[in-house]
Amino acid sequence: MLQNIKNFIKISKVLGFYLIIAMFFTACNKNAQNTNPEMSSKEKRERNIREGRGASLKGLIGGGGGGTNYEFSSSNPMWRASLETLDFLPLTTVDYSGGMIITDWYSDDTNNLKSLKITVRFLSNQIRTDSLKIIVHQKICSASGACSINLLENSKIKQELYAVILKKAVLFEKENKDKKKKN
Repeated sequence: MLQNIKNFIKISKVLGFYLIIAMFFTACNKNAQNTNPEMSSKEKRERNIREGRGASLKGLIGGGGGGTNYEFSSSNPMWRASLETLDFLPLTTVDYSGGMIITDWYSDDTNNLKSLKITVRFLSNQIRTDSLKIIVHQKICSASGACSINLLENSKIKQELYAVILKKAVLFEKENKDKKKKN
């Protein structure tokens, strides 16, 4: 028993020594992060962008490659146009990072037995028809309360949503370009 304890202590010392050596070499590796405590956060961001670190929303949503591009929802014309177009509907899910807007079931005052639910998925940030996927569901309920839900594949509503969102996105893009020219 005493011999087992002595062997355990000897092995622990050797492992501890190698662990300290490994930590020393890891801490001294200048390529690991190259952090400089005197560097400002702006300088660190710029260095990370130059070195290609960080995440790009365009890469996540399916946009172009290239360098890192940080785009916020307020500067994305497709996103802004979609929200502005659907602003009269109650929204259940609005997820910019996931690229999705989902409305709640909506019915107008004339017919409470029919309601619509719209889903907009962003496939890229480019202003093109194939950058969006719009899904329209229609729920039809009977007076007894039984409801059926149908997918409206080629509905007039879907086509109008595409047209309105793309037109607004083009206008927002033009606004952004004009503001950049003035600055």
